[in-house]
Amino acid sequence: MKSLLYTIFVIALAFAFTGCSTDSAQEATAGTSVQPEQPAAGAGPSAAAAPKASAAKPADKPAAPARPRTFEVAEGTEVSVLLIDAISTGKNQAGDQFLASLAEPIVVDGETVVDRGAKVQGRIADAEGSGRVKGRANIHLVLTSIVDGARTYPIVTKPFVAEAEGTKGRDAGILGAAAGIGAGIGAIAGGKGGAKKGAIIGGAAGAGTVLATKGKEVEFAPETKLKFTLEKSAELPKIRS
Repeated sequence: MKSLLYTIFVIALAFAFTGCSTDSAQEATAGTSVQPEQPAAGAGPSAAAAPKASAAKPADKPAAPARPRTFEVAEGTEVSVLLIDAISTGKNQAGDQFLASLAEPIVVDGETVVDRGAKVQGRIADAEGSGRVKGRANIHLVLTSIVDGARTYPIVTKPFVAEAEGTKGRDAGILGAAAGIGAGIGAIAGGKGGAKKGAIIGGAAGAGTVLATKGKEVEFAPETKLKFTLEKSAELPKIRS
């Protein structure tokens, strides 16, 4: 009888322990909640959902400026200029540059291409100062470009040629006067024979005077108007003065 009661007590105790273990497990399970995954610290709600930034596109290159419209100025076109710089065969030499301005506009098919007053560059192609009996002073000028601000546009013109006035009349007067003076001195000194010798001596002195006297120079003052002719056609944009 005692053995049976002991057995029932052991079985009841075993059931009691089993029930306690099950309740403890359920309580532990119920007390543990699964927390949702939180975004990283400092990231806003939209940071996680924000799409990846697309790669930056290279900046578009600025469009090249359109080339200005040009006009063909025909060969043979007359170009009139007013000198800004003074020019002289007594001071200038071949290779020197000079500056001028257009005295009249350049017109193509009734349309003004280059305004009156636009700056023009030129060059002294050749220059010879006044000679001593051998020849007259002369100069050769050409225009080389038209100026538009910091840019220049080349042109080719025929040479403008100028020559100094002759001095033959003046030279003859010097020779005649010297011979007359020499003859007078000779006559006083020795009669007719002395007059002839004096004329020869006086003539020689007169020739020396001519050799020692320079002829006239070619000189152009500022504002002198000169006319040139294009030797070749030129491509020019519209140029304002």
